[in-house]
Amino acid sequence: MLRQYVRDLQNEFAGYGTAKLRRDLMAGITVTAVALPLSLAFGVSSGADAAAGLITAILAGLVISMLSGASYQISGPTGAMSAILIAIVAQYGLEGVFIACLLAGIILVLAGILKFGRIVSIIPMPVITGFTSGIAIIIALGQVDNFFGVRSVGETAIEKVMSYFELGFHPDWATVAIGLLTVLIMIFWPKKWNAIIPSSLAALIIVLGLNMVLKFPVDVVGDIPKTLFPENRLAFADLSLAKMEGLLWPAISIAALGMIESLLCGASAGRMTGEKMNGDRELVAQGIGNMIIPFFGGVPATAAIARTSVAIKAGMATRLTGIFHAVGLLLSMFLLSPIMSAIPMSALAGILMVTAWRMNEWESIHYFFSRKFGGAIMKFSLTLAATVVFDLTIAIVVGIVLSAILFVINSAEVEMNISKIDTDKLKEKGIKICEEHDHVRVIYLTGPIFFATVHSLTKRLEDAHKGVMILSMRGVSSIDTSGIQAMLEFCEMMKQEDITIIFSGVQENVLKRFEKGGVLDVIGRDHVYWSTDLALAQMDKNQSKAI
Repeated sequence: MLRQYVRDLQNEFAGYGTAKLRRDLMAGITVTAVALPLSLAFGVSSGADAAAGLITAILAGLVISMLSGASYQISGPTGAMSAILIAIVAQYGLEGVFIACLLAGIILVLAGILKFGRIVSIIPMPVITGFTSGIAIIIALGQVDNFFGVRSVGETAIEKVMSYFELGFHPDWATVAIGLLTVLIMIFWPKKWNAIIPSSLAALIIVLGLNMVLKFPVDVVGDIPKTLFPENRLAFADLSLAKMEGLLWPAISIAALGMIESLLCGASAGRMTGEKMNGDRELVAQGIGNMIIPFFGGVPATAAIARTSVAIKAGMATRLTGIFHAVGLLLSMFLLSPIMSAIPMSALAGILMVTAWRMNEWESIHYFFSRKFGGAIMKFSLTLAATVVFDLTIAIVVGIVLSAILFVINSAEVEMNISKIDTDKLKEKGIKICEEHDHVRVIYLTGPIFFATVHSLTKRLEDAHKGVMILSMRGVSSIDTSGIQAMLEFCEMMKQEDITIIFSGVQENVLKRFEKGGVLDVIGRDHVYWSTDLALAQMDKNQSKAI
């Protein structure tokens, strides 16, 4: 992996000059403009503070961008990750987030070493779409307090919403006005202006300026320290085996989300650039970054498709774009912290509300429902509900298990077609049948033979039995132990009834399992042919000899 990384860097920076440096620098500045308001917002929404989000984006840009599995990945705090972190903060505090982040980093490194880079390919698209929408709901619900200026209690989004019925819901209208103005600016900001100033940054600047003039009595971000070493950060003295054991499951959730988000981002951006990402190295890079970040007071990071796509569209040439964007954020921390500290919390909540809405994969959702794909709708809905009610890891497991069950149900039928002997066609091929062959049936099987299909298959075979049965199995791609055992019992039963079983067109992997399972010992190895025509031709020869 290290040798491949060096070769990739050599290819990436071959012929690097002033023109590419200018492209990377301009793309880095553009991504900084996008990442600044989002980093502040995601830091707050994760249960930490704006400074934590900024530190996360800076370190992720420096560390993960340099080690990434592709030149285009831009990492930092994300809305999806903040949806998980807010529950961890509620239960374990920020120290719990730091320890879970460290453990998640270790898990990601191990996942990369064990070559889990292709794991995202086994997750069905409706499941991914479902948990993305579920995360969007959690983000939106988690910002109700900041957006409306109200107070809730509880560890989960649902508990917080339910607490409004007990505590009451009394919005602060100045806070609501700022949040609503932020949302409207982001929605109606002209697309042609968005290329110069991103809508989120424009909304933040306008609302900040307005609040500084009118001085609304609303909650603001507060002090942003001009340091990468804040007081609230992980120290080695904070680590203990008991704490790490208690935070293992949250760490798995963070690692799972980091893995999925980063690999999906790489796959999407790879299609935009034509550059294939090394998924295993990307996981190692994400792991190393997340092992370092908590020691600086940051929250878990992952690749972000919004920032990555902006970088690509801005003309980035190499991974230096990610590093330049990190430097831009670092300068912002030192130069703009007095201004950023006055940002209203409801403005960041408004940014997150719009971001949550845009996170949804509306095109895919419309496709599932408009085409009435029942299985896809069920996977999407159940995964969404599990994400909101439980957590991401459980949601993914639920989605995959449901997908597997639906696949088994849809596959639990082997197509079986029964055909009589067509003597005219056989004569055209030079195969002459010496006597009446009404007792011979050719049965064509198509589909996998496994535990869910064997019962109906053997029942239909028993009903279709004749003196000679030629089972054409070219369409059977696989067979499991249950299928072999059922086929063995069927062959033994037919042998007792003096019925001849012949196999034709058996694929090599199925034939090996037949041999291993004793099926060939029952029917005889001379009763297996490459094709049905060969089987019939051999029957013709045997009959000629008998005559």
